[in-house]
Amino acid sequence: MLDKELLEILACPKCKGDLEYDRENEKLICNECRLRYDIKEGIPIMLIDEAEHF
Repeated sequence: MLDKELLEILACPKCKGDLEYDRENEKLICNECRLRYDIKEGIPIMLIDEAEHF
């Protein structure tokens, strides 16, 4: 689970927009860019090239 303060400051690296936290799947979601960023061992992987398109 990510820290609430960290979630408040994180933004999508592509559009700089807000991210939604999917606790069940451990992903950060940008609905604007339609990208999902993985969270591995509590660390968000905020690389556009590694994000999953949906």
